[in-house]
Formats: sequence, C-alpha cells, structure tokens
Amino acid sequence: MPEVEIRNLKKSYPPPFSWRWLVGKREAPREALAGVSFDIAPGEVVALIGPNGAGKSTLLRILTGLLLPSSGSARVAGLDVVEDRPRSRAVVGAALSEDRGLSSRLTVRQNLAFYAALFGLSQREAASRTAELAERLEAKALLERRVRTLSTGEKARVILVRALLHQPRVLLLDELTRSLDPGAAVRLRRQVAQEVAGSGAAVLFASHDLSEVEAIASRVVLLDRGHVVAFGPYQSVKPRADEVFAKPAEA
Repeated sequence: MPEVEIRNLKKSYPPPFSWRWLVGKREAPREALAGVSFDIAPGEVVALIGPNGAGKSTLLRILTGLLLPSSGSARVAGLDVVEDRPRSRAVVGAALSEDRGLSSRLTVRQNLAFYAALFGLSQREAASRTAELAERLEAKALLERRVRTLSTGEKARVILVRALLHQPRVLLLDELTRSLDPGAAVRLRRQVAQEVAGSGAAVLFASHDLSEVEAIASRVVLLDRGHVVAFGPYQSVKPRADEVFAKPAEA
C-alpha cells in the first residue's frame, strides 16, 4: 500500500483585490495545482522538481495540513489530509522553506522539547531522540544556543531535527540543502537516502539542485504550471525537465 497517495489534487488561489473589480473586471483564480496524481511507496525517496511557481510548495503544504485543497484527495499513511487532519499531521515530519516555527528567544533544546511534547513524546524519549538526531545531523553544538543567534544553515539543521523527532512515516522537505555548505549537503543527502528512507519512511523533497535529485531520488515528479508532466526515474525525466527549465518564464 502506498504511504503517500495523491489523486487529481487541485488548488486555486483567488485573485488579489483590485480596483478593476469595481468596474466588473475580476481576474480568474490562479490555479497552483491542476489535477496532480502520484504515489510514493514506504521507504521510497521521491524528488519534486519544476520551475518557480510550478506548485511544489503548495503541494507540500497540502500534505502537511497547512493548506486545504480545492478538490481531489491526498492521503499519508492511509489517512486523508482533510478528513483525518489531526491524525495525518501526527505522522508527517516537515522541514519547509520559510519555516518560522522556532521561537527565537528560546534555545534550540527548549524549542525541540516543546515540539516533542506536541508530538506526544515523554521527556525521556525527547531527550534521547534530541541527542541522537543532533549527533547524526551535526547539530549537537547548537542545542544550548538561542535560535536568534543561528545562521540560516544552522536553523535548517534544527528544523530537520524537529521534523524527525517523532519518527514520522512521511517526511516532507523543501529545498533541503539550500542553506548548507557543499560538504554538509552531501552528508545530509546520505542521511536521508540511507537512514530515513531505510527506516521505512516515505520521503518527498523539493529541490532545484538536479545533482542532489539524481543522487538520492528513486523517482522524480516534474511539475509545470500545476501539472505533472513527467514522473519516473531521473534519467527518463531529465529530457523533459531540460525542456521545461529552458522555457522563458512568461511562456
């Protein structure tokens, strides 16, 4: 049974208010996702690629429960992300771009303890998982620092630790290695591919780094203007991806 099931998923955003509405010239809604469908098996690492505005972040936010779809369905670990929203959010770990969920005045350890409690972990479990993940993800030296003192790359490590605290069945990552130096990026890719997916979790990550995609993804979803235009192994998707990325932004 797939760990992630997406069926004909659609999402539209209303147009921003404009003075043109006063004369009856209202713009059409902007369609971010236009009938997206695919599955991810347990233990599979799938990459989500496409130009800016293709719908990648919208899709990830729907799977986390942060956005509601306009129509269609999405399930994680057998749970509908709309009808079973609280339970589905509990089985998902997410490290998304523009994440503002850390309290800047608290230390990293205090932030992680707060989220561990939300995930239902005991204090002993929280301490054990925090120590284990901080060691593996090179964040041990950050635990006693206040979040406001961290660099962007350091915050990215902490957000990933937070996403893995409760051993999620589905891991969602948006631009995972964008803020990391090349060496750290390589090591983190290895962690995701070998350890996270190796535990049976399904991983869906968005990236603009095609070398990263080729290195760790078993299959690739290519989005363009809200449509899945290719889905399969990297080498089979690459020719179509080259066409999509070569198009002018306004085309």
